[in-house]
Amino acid sequence: MSDYTVVYFKGISRGFSVASELANFSFFGLQISIKWYGAIIAFGFLLAVLLGGRGAYKWKMSLDKMIDVLIYGTILGIIGARLYYVFANWSYYKENLSEIFKVYEGGLAIYGGLIGGLIAAFLVCKVRKLNFLNLLDLCAMSFLVGQGIGRWGNFTNQEVFGTNTNLPWGMWSQKTADFISSNQADLAAKGIMVNAGTVLNKAYVHPTFLYESLWCLLGFAVLYIICQKYRKFSGQIILCYGVWYGAGRAIIESFRLDGIPLDGIGLTLNQIRSISLAVICAVLLVVLLKKYKKHPKPIDGIDFFSEENFVPIGAKKAKAAAGTKVAEKAETAEAAATETDTADKTETAAEDSQKE
Repeated sequence: MSDYTVVYFKGISRGFSVASELANFSFFGLQISIKWYGAIIAFGFLLAVLLGGRGAYKWKMSLDKMIDVLIYGTILGIIGARLYYVFANWSYYKENLSEIFKVYEGGLAIYGGLIGGLIAAFLVCKVRKLNFLNLLDLCAMSFLVGQGIGRWGNFTNQEVFGTNTNLPWGMWSQKTADFISSNQADLAAKGIMVNAGTVLNKAYVHPTFLYESLWCLLGFAVLYIICQKYRKFSGQIILCYGVWYGAGRAIIESFRLDGIPLDGIGLTLNQIRSISLAVICAVLLVVLLKKYKKHPKPIDGIDFFSEENFVPIGAKKAKAAAGTKVAEKAETAEAAATETDTADKTETAAEDSQKE
């Protein structure tokens, strides 16, 4: 592992050697390099898939259909994530077209991945007759696990960091210093003043990858609780995801160096997208929860709760109505029996009188 850097944190006296390369070997004359970035993202993806598969089993969703969603969603997700990143940095890639395909070196945009994956999922659900909204609810929690773990791939590459900070978790490495030094003029043109620092005089920066990782993992815990105890309709969890992730990303983006604040607004394009996502999802969530409160009904497609512990609202009403009818029939039968008994006694008394 020849490609590594020493990373320092302000609150810790010692440095940590961080390798960007997991393995490098020759295979039949072909030199193969496996990066930590790709390995960590793959690990996060695997955990997300296992979590989604477990949820699909509990919700009694067809695993064959879920595998179709996984395959096509993964392919289009990776393509979408890379294309989004390339277009966002087209000024560089138009001069270096060969690097567009070097995904293993980093450069995947989460919004592009979500867009590509959702398009694939929607098409597969249409063809395979799978409930799209339930699928999104299931995937929302998996997204956060995958994102939370995958962000550590940025740490191994020493990328996705922010402006200078004196906080105890402030981070510095030669790679962050080299990036800032080589881009300082461009950053200054954007109105971003940041110091590169040196080994002897370190200029620590915000580890924004860490902020997003923690935010996503915390979001998973929050969404899991909502799903277990407060899920009222299909699509609720994916809307909660949009609110949570959009709000967090909008704040974290304000620390990052790779965004360009728009003139007259002071917000980057990613901040505008994140705020829009959070606001739209929040509005839809409030509207649909109010609608559910007025007109409650079972969750469409597949009930989240187990059959032993959950009786749909409609079934409860039907059961209550049936119970009422049974009670009414019992009362009617009892009254009829009483009348018949009284009539028999009257008839018997009349016959006895005639005999006398």
